[in-house]
Amino acid sequence: MTEQLSAKDWLDQGLKTLARRGFTALKAEPLAKAMGVSRGSFYWHFADIGAYRAAILDHWREVAAEQVIAELETIPQGGDALALLLRRTFSARLALERAVRSWATTDAAARAAVLEVDRRRIGYIESLLRQAGFPDDVARGRAQIFYWAFIGYALSEQTLPKAQQQAAIDELLRMTKR
Repeated sequence: MTEQLSAKDWLDQGLKTLARRGFTALKAEPLAKAMGVSRGSFYWHFADIGAYRAAILDHWREVAAEQVIAELETIPQGGDALALLLRRTFSARLALERAVRSWATTDAAARAAVLEVDRRRIGYIESLLRQAGFPDDVARGRAQIFYWAFIGYALSEQTLPKAQQQAAIDELLRMTKR
């Protein structure tokens, strides 16, 4: 590699590695080898593997919640951001989501990151439902139901036939209408 790698390059590689091989693969030497550079490049950006893993969790929060929300916020007034979110979410490959949640079962920092992202996502879904005219209590309840459905989908190893998956998405979308 002829260009100097940035911290973001390392973080992007870390998310790919995490999704493919799990959190135990987040080590300087194998990451450097995969990127075709020396470990020195890693240590130029990160003090140690602990700092790197903390940065990975921050990067995941940004990619998995903040960037998604920011994109949805660009939808013109009257657009159906919640329907778009549901369609995208329930047709996405979620290996990274599973990997971070697996990591959270054994690591307090990962668990805290997951809880923070969960709160942010649920809060955003609730706000979309309120904007659609649902009362606060209904918006709160449906946001939680949508999120539980997402977690079940994300953690499920079973894939559904397209028609069955579309039918489930259609049922969720019915719950977004008043």
